[in-house]
Amino acid sequence: MKLTKLISIALLLCGATALNAAEKHYTLTSPDGRIAVEIQAGESLTYSVSHDGKTILTESEIGLVLGDGTQIGKDVRITSKKQKHIDETVNAVLYRQKSFNTKASELILNMKGGFSVIFRAYDEGVAYRFATTRKDETVIVSETAEFNFGQDRLAWLPYSTNEKNEVAMAFQNIYDNCSLSTAKDRLAFLPVTADCGDVKVTLMESDLEAYPGMFVKVDKSELGLDGVFAPYPKKTDFYPWRMQEYVTETENFIAKTTGVRSYPWRVLAITECDTQLPVNNLVYALASPSRIEDTSWIEDGKVAWDWWNDWGLSGVPFKAGINMDTYKYYIDFASTNGIEFIVLDEGWYNPKSGDMLTVIPELDLTELIAYGKERNVSIVLWTVFNVLDSQLEEACRRYSAMGIKGFKVDFLDRDDQTAVEMAYRIADACAKYKMTLDYHGFYKPTGINRTYPNIINFEGVFGMEEVKWTDIENNMPLYDVTFPYIRMACGPVDYTPGAMTNASKADWKAVYYNPMSMGTRCHQLATYIVHDSPFTMLCDAPTNYKGEEECVEFITSMPTDVDETIVPAGEIGKYIVTVRQKDGNWYVGGLTNWDERDVEVKFDFLPDGEEFCATIMRDGINANKQGEDYVAEKMTLRKGDSLKIHMASGGGFAIRLLKK
Repeated sequence: MKLTKLISIALLLCGATALNAAEKHYTLTSPDGRIAVEIQAGESLTYSVSHDGKTILTESEIGLVLGDGTQIGKDVRITSKKQKHIDETVNAVLYRQKSFNTKASELILNMKGGFSVIFRAYDEGVAYRFATTRKDETVIVSETAEFNFGQDRLAWLPYSTNEKNEVAMAFQNIYDNCSLSTAKDRLAFLPVTADCGDVKVTLMESDLEAYPGMFVKVDKSELGLDGVFAPYPKKTDFYPWRMQEYVTETENFIAKTTGVRSYPWRVLAITECDTQLPVNNLVYALASPSRIEDTSWIEDGKVAWDWWNDWGLSGVPFKAGINMDTYKYYIDFASTNGIEFIVLDEGWYNPKSGDMLTVIPELDLTELIAYGKERNVSIVLWTVFNVLDSQLEEACRRYSAMGIKGFKVDFLDRDDQTAVEMAYRIADACAKYKMTLDYHGFYKPTGINRTYPNIINFEGVFGMEEVKWTDIENNMPLYDVTFPYIRMACGPVDYTPGAMTNASKADWKAVYYNPMSMGTRCHQLATYIVHDSPFTMLCDAPTNYKGEEECVEFITSMPTDVDETIVPAGEIGKYIVTVRQKDGNWYVGGLTNWDERDVEVKFDFLPDGEEFCATIMRDGINANKQGEDYVAEKMTLRKGDSLKIHMASGGGFAIRLLKK
């Protein structure tokens, strides 16, 4: 063998040895020892995850590419590490429980160049994030975020609904329940869930601030999901109808920030049972703590809503619409039934004007506010995100002084960095003026409701508005027993239930002005228990609730702020049973898909030695054909009792248990 060839081989072997020596391996385990994260730092930065010794995520690469060409996560040099144990009690505002304890093992790896990566292993899942100590401007061209499963897993993927510009849409779609190998070549928005056999993994994010949100796309070669991020906007324009801002041109980078900061948490909730998913607390736990010192002014409650029923009053002596007579009627209905709010939805200002400081001539807002105040009904105003943002200080100052309680903010329909910054800017300004927010047309919750608890609800859900125009193939009862396990894991939902016209699968059709729900009346009633929803609508017209006082009374008696939530039974895509507790009273709701189903409700959660007066609303014997058929029963129940309940096709049940 020639000498030069021997020298070359020796050099290659030395290089490989040096590379292997430079590569460092770290292991992080959850407090209970069942979840392990293996981190490799060398030529690239990768991690893998196992549960009870079984691999969930195979080696997956993470990293950042900066505007100056620096690649964080390539040729990694760890300069120091720090480990600690986290044991925190989180007190929550308008959350599914008043407080909860969270424990985790944390590993911080500091890298050359002023960046670090932080991993946490909880008993409930895994999270990681990047952070920087750089004080100057940092431009991030791209982020690598791989989630490789290594096997052809079954997944629930909600695809973007905009084929031309996938990162611009309302974050509302049903789930494609498919194997990774057969998934569409489309972006999916978070959360997404994958079935890994013994456990399910739900991908979410938390503490998303001054950074774009993450989409995922299936990588069929690695049988995984890859993170995709909206680029930073360069130019925008406005749709004329609502003066809604949209992006027309983008930069060649995804984020631009200045100073020391952390980047969003990438969250993998790991659950053995489907019933653990709706009560997984990782997104809330990982978010930045509240920036509102006093939260006592923040009010939850129910809403008599105008838009879904299209101001559809009947049998009244005035022309229904966006006028004083109509809204006074809504206020009277709300007052009579103990409903705390009405919303003035689109039309109270001219949406084409983009000016929410000028009320249409048909409305005297001062008079309407006074009329509501006399009857203990508050008013919330609808607006478009960028319209509010453009008039933010004056709108908050004027309307809070008038007595408006908050804004329902709509049509953001994007989650690039500037959109996310707008959401924080609005939340901060409204908090200063003690105004609450319902974020509609919005991306999934990422814990901002912990940071700004005045954001009391979010859309980002394929809710009741869809039945005004969708197809029967967009199976709402199926969706209703799917999204609580996926979308609701990251935060509350403004689903807007309450329909009094309820149709079977055979009879349902989309009707815009007089819409009907898919499924039964009791399916609708149960949503007020199953949904995390601190600000929730009664979507039907006040005149449609006439003659349905028993159902209205039941709905309005449901708490929107609870002390405790349990999901004792259920299976994703099939059914769910949810239990909530408030001030020692208990509420149980159940939903099924289009399949009839028998469930046994065991009242083991009740305290020893107490009796409860139970009101049970269940599907009637003819509910399979007549969706509005239901039965109301009363009985005394105590711990150890159980009830067998039949749910009709698209059905449900709701139980209220009051202390005797």
